[in-house]
Amino acid sequence: MTTVVDDKDREAIVSGLPEDHDMWTNKLRRKFYGKLPPEKLLPDRQPAYVSSWIYVFGVATISALVFVLLSGAILALKGPSWWHNSSEGHFVNSLHLWSVEFFFFFMVIHLWGKFFMAAWRGKRSWTWMTGMFAFLASVGTAFTGYLSQQNFDSQWISTQAKDGLNAAGVGSLFNVLDFGQMLMWHIVLLPLVAVIIVAIHVLMVRLRGVVHPFPPKGARTHPAEDSPWTGKYRRYDILKEGTIAMVIVLVLTILFSVIFSSPDEKPITLQSWARNAPVDFVSTATSELAGTSVSAGYSYPYNYVPGAGQKLGPISLPSIFGVTIPVNPAQDFVLKPLETIPYNSALTSALATYNTASSSQQTKWLNDYTKALGSAKAVGGQVVVGNGNYGPVPEMMSSLLTLARSGGLDASLIAGSGFYGTDYTKPLLFLADGGYMASIAQAQHLTGSQWGMMNETGNYPGQAWLWLYTFWYQIQPMSTSGNGDVLVWTIMIALSLIMIVLPFIPGLRAIPEKVKLYRFIWRDYYRDEESTTVS
Repeated sequence: MTTVVDDKDREAIVSGLPEDHDMWTNKLRRKFYGKLPPEKLLPDRQPAYVSSWIYVFGVATISALVFVLLSGAILALKGPSWWHNSSEGHFVNSLHLWSVEFFFFFMVIHLWGKFFMAAWRGKRSWTWMTGMFAFLASVGTAFTGYLSQQNFDSQWISTQAKDGLNAAGVGSLFNVLDFGQMLMWHIVLLPLVAVIIVAIHVLMVRLRGVVHPFPPKGARTHPAEDSPWTGKYRRYDILKEGTIAMVIVLVLTILFSVIFSSPDEKPITLQSWARNAPVDFVSTATSELAGTSVSAGYSYPYNYVPGAGQKLGPISLPSIFGVTIPVNPAQDFVLKPLETIPYNSALTSALATYNTASSSQQTKWLNDYTKALGSAKAVGGQVVVGNGNYGPVPEMMSSLLTLARSGGLDASLIAGSGFYGTDYTKPLLFLADGGYMASIAQAQHLTGSQWGMMNETGNYPGQAWLWLYTFWYQIQPMSTSGNGDVLVWTIMIALSLIMIVLPFIPGLRAIPEKVKLYRFIWRDYYRDEESTTVS
């Protein structure tokens, strides 16, 4: 026999039948309803003090996030190259860029507002902590987005960011030079994490309610911070406010997208490098073969180089994971690509001569050729040096330059990643070792001394939310230390942890009450309450 429950009796539906009270489903339903009934999830009344402008930024942040996700979903559906080759795609990318910029702008104001309100009071520490987690997850999501642009900005950011990540030991698992990996992080994993944390944060706000103001001057009684509000309430249409916020954010996003668009500086390739700066290309290739380039001396996760790599005191964080992305510059950037060139007897002979020579002889050839390159000239697309005993090196470098100018070297350096190659670790390391890419970055104000990590090509806004991370590279000892990256990462991790657990740190958690900026935030509430107290 089936027992029918009256569906008009909400309490009865939530409680269920007595014999079902030991069921997991029944327990979860009762617990959830007890903590978050409909009037908390969708309130139509809020405490009277919830009338300050600061509360708007929380709703605006959620609204901007919606457009970030929608525009990002369209870009993901159409594929990573759509926005480079289509005016419609470029417009959608512009929407994505500006919705991200507005999202961070609103969120930062929201977080600082909550700081000066000491929003962790009254058992609301998890509300604050989930807000900080949401911010950090959003930073990671945006960062992988910049790495996934497939333009010059993403090239430069990836080659610069690798040093900090590798120094912290993260690079072994999070290879910023692998476009495919970064794209998956950006469109799947990190957005999912960010959205889940934001959802939990919103539920925590609904569960605990918005924090009470500090007691007004002369107040004899004031509700405890962890108790329900007993003061005045006002009407609050959360759906209407959310809809208005979404319309305003949408209009702003479209307006900025139409007026300013989004940057898309074409990426450089080994081919363009070899054609535009052949001497620099050959000089860099020679250093790769000689083992004197930056990549050749780079330790984990690419190579094992005794004594190399940054350390935190005596600890080498990258050594924990070891060599996980093996790169041999001499073989991978020079010798193996040369071996793929067919029907070139002169090159075949040169390679045989080089490979059978002693290491001391190879070193002498390379040293002499490197010195000669100091006064080399580009003539007819080839590099001409003065007379000298360079052995087979000039023939090898001439062939490599020709291969690069044809575009064959670009294909060769990603061929090992499969037919659908997306790992650009080797070509990007090779590019970063030369001066050509750095000169372009310098002109675009992207270098470390120019606060480059937070800049964008042209006059577009970039990752302004990384200003503090970039700041540390401008001061001593981080600006000149060989361990600068690991020092900056240590500082940023420590500061992030402090901000997350701020509700539990004596002294720091008392700053808002001492600064008293909350009186400006809740000025209408204090004016009404204190005028009533005086009268």
